[in-house]
Amino acid sequence: MFTLAQPETFAQDIKKSRFLAVAGPVADEAAAKAFIAAHSDASANHNCWAWRVGQGYRFSDDGEPSGTAGKPILQALDGQSLDHVAVVVTRWFGGILLGSGGLVRAYGGTAAACLRAAAKTEIVVSVEAKITCGFADLAIVQARLAAQPGVCMTAETFTATGAELVVALPVADTAGIVRMITDLTSGRAIVALPD
Repeated sequence: MFTLAQPETFAQDIKKSRFLAVAGPVADEAAAKAFIAAHSDASANHNCWAWRVGQGYRFSDDGEPSGTAGKPILQALDGQSLDHVAVVVTRWFGGILLGSGGLVRAYGGTAAACLRAAAKTEIVVSVEAKITCGFADLAIVQARLAAQPGVCMTAETFTATGAELVVALPVADTAGIVRMITDLTSGRAIVALPD
């Protein structure tokens, strides 16, 4: 799964109607609603939108015939394996009716073109681990963790004998990283994972 690195826009004219897509990363449902409100144009005929955040999603046809706008935008998101993204496609009517199929192609195509042009970043599912190690092992543990892709140190607390590190580990690599730390410190470091 991927998300967008930054907001992206794409505009095109289809049979005298102007379509403008704006897509951006969102953290949760509230952020998606705020993004839609911020990028909807009250002077336009339609502001159709869709968003996906994990298993949650919503879409709106905003007055267009049912299933011709919001759902194709959501399908554009899903077709490019995007998550935590909201898209608004605004239409200024140009006087020529597009029909149901034409609307599906126009809304879905505009959203898909916008998303294809956007810079994407991979979403890495992580688990939080607590690593307790002595001062003698601390520097090498920190160096090896820093060299691992997807590992992020979130906290460091010093104790009388060493340090406690709180790190986010990629779920797919957790077992290998725990084994590496255990081998590196000859079992002196303790890695605690959530149940």
